[in-house]
Amino acid sequence: MKKRWVKRGVVGNDARPQHAKRGFSLVELVIIVAVLGILAAIVIPDFQEHSTQAKEAVAKDSVRILRSVIELYAAQHGGVPPGYEDNNLRNVPDGAHFESQTTKAGGYMRKMPKNPFNNLGTMLVIPNSGSLPTSATGKYGWVYKPAAMTIKLDWPGSDKDGILYYEY
Repeated sequence: MKKRWVKRGVVGNDARPQHAKRGFSLVELVIIVAVLGILAAIVIPDFQEHSTQAKEAVAKDSVRILRSVIELYAAQHGGVPPGYEDNNLRNVPDGAHFESQTTKAGGYMRKMPKNPFNNLGTMLVIPNSGSLPTSATGKYGWVYKPAAMTIKLDWPGSDKDGILYYEY
């Protein structure tokens, strides 16, 4: 008669404890990956929609702030909007003067807001004799025409209501 050894949780000739498992089977891993993929497919589009809505809200607020700053600056400087060197309408307006007159030195804003869609704070400044582009390019953060005291968000496309971002 063969002797059976009994050691802590071990019965018979097998040296492995009966309660130990080696890991997940391939089928179990495939099921887990499939469930995670389904959950990701449900959550990611919802997250992207909320992200776009947040960017639209920031864009609208930034345009509102910039328009208020332009109006306030012009009211305090004899009708001259920011962007003109020495507040002289005969000078060619540029983005560097707009930023210095409205932020650090001017004290109207702490810093120039960035376009939330392309993360640019740069500005295309349209000279007095020029006209605004008919559509956005996305190459700049903002499009500004000082002579008309008009500032626009430079981003193509439209929001969920069909309003062009350029028309905010």
